[in-house]
Amino acid sequence: MNPIAEPMPLAADGRGADLLTALRQRYQKLMAEGITGPAFELRLPDGHCGLIGAGEPRFTLNIATPRGLRAAASFDELRLAEAYMNGDLDIFGDMLASLKHRRLLSDRRPIQYLIATYLEPLLAGQVRSDKRWIKSHYDIDPEFFLLWLDKRIRGYSHAHFADDAEPLEVGMERKFRFAMDACGIRAGDRVLDIGGGWGSFLEYAGTRGVHVTSVTISDVSQKFMQEIIARKQLPCEVVKEHLLDYRSAAPFDAVVNLGVTEHLPDYRRTLRQYERLLKPGGRIYLDAYSGDRHGMPSFITKWVYEGNTSPLCLPRYLAEVARTDFDVVLIQNDRHNYYLTCKKWAENLEAESSTVIARWGQHLYRRFRLYLWAAANSFELGTLSAHRMVMERRALA
Repeated sequence: MNPIAEPMPLAADGRGADLLTALRQRYQKLMAEGITGPAFELRLPDGHCGLIGAGEPRFTLNIATPRGLRAAASFDELRLAEAYMNGDLDIFGDMLASLKHRRLLSDRRPIQYLIATYLEPLLAGQVRSDKRWIKSHYDIDPEFFLLWLDKRIRGYSHAHFADDAEPLEVGMERKFRFAMDACGIRAGDRVLDIGGGWGSFLEYAGTRGVHVTSVTISDVSQKFMQEIIARKQLPCEVVKEHLLDYRSAAPFDAVVNLGVTEHLPDYRRTLRQYERLLKPGGRIYLDAYSGDRHGMPSFITKWVYEGNTSPLCLPRYLAEVARTDFDVVLIQNDRHNYYLTCKKWAENLEAESSTVIARWGQHLYRRFRLYLWAAANSFELGTLSAHRMVMERRALA
């Protein structure tokens, strides 16, 4: 790709010229504030192009249609994301580098965010809202996820890596082993697995003689896990019920929550449920991405995790823990681990692009490609963090 210092003559209507000028102005403003991003090439629908920034471009923003041009000219993050998913614009080259320019965009939809975060759960109830929202993500064909998750465990939460080059499978197995050891889980124990996903913990612990009960509100997830239990004859069960409604005749020896705290924003109610379900002296392992509780982009809440999914707000969570009979045994920052996990997932997805597009279409492929690289970018920049936590319920006096 050859950088072009000045644009070629632009379309007569001038919209392309206006976009190029606006991009350069925004780019220069950020540079003046000490914020830099890699150079890139802008290509317009008529074939003309220009360079944004200095040096060799790391990627090309290709505006394919007039609709894509209007979306780009809006500098609206959601409109640009939807234009990309619909094929009105393309990103060629380094996808992660392209996301370094999110600061050029705006994302202001406070009314929609407030309705989804507060009004709908208030009127319909959190459990009922979650049951509707779950279908937007977890009722996608499991075969799609299996193409890019790790091939050994199918974990859909961040792995624990010893170094950046370590395979995803190795890091994911280390994470599951850590969760088991941190909670002292042994064969014969009864363990509650919250949001079982594609049966990763259920199978990992079940094959080691642990009696796992996985709760899920996804029909697809329930069916997938039941097939694993039947095929491998595991001492496990799947219950299709929301955690907040779930009741057990006897308390569990441990609770494992792998990346579901983000979908349980009522911390007080969730922790009270943990107290009901866990034996005194029992432990909880949980991990989650963390940050500003109001920091979810419109693209994520509309196209990835519909509803009031929000990062773990660690100060608020710990304040609620202090009201319970739980002691925090461990807190560890896992931001770099989550960055590596999302990066490796995105690379796996790109390697399977032809298969994904042939089976499920371009829109799904682009939706998850954008989501995974955007998540990796957020963890790399520190706009999102991640934590693992181990808590122990105090033994009765």
